[in-house]
Amino acid sequence: AFDPGRPHRCSPSVALRPEPFGALVYHFGTRKLSFLKTPELVAVVSGLEHHPDAHAALAAAGVDDAQRPAYLRALAGLAANGTIEERTE
Repeated sequence: AFDPGRPHRCSPSVALRPEPFGALVYHFGTRKLSFLKTPELVAVVSGLEHHPDAHAALAAAGVDDAQRPAYLRALAGLAANGTIEERTE
């Protein structure tokens, strides 16, 4: 289960290709193509590895407090499909 209080990163098995709408996401393990639908979500996913938890990544990307529940749901979905993973250090 996704815990936003834990450190995460974009999976090494995933490639992000920036697009005007956000990004294309390709998972080399599952060969699945998906989308990040906003540039802000791309910033959050790309920045996860530089922050102690998902909350800090959301703050650094400038996500408004009112939008954070939606972004946390999106991150939970990305964790469920293997796009992001918990980081161990």
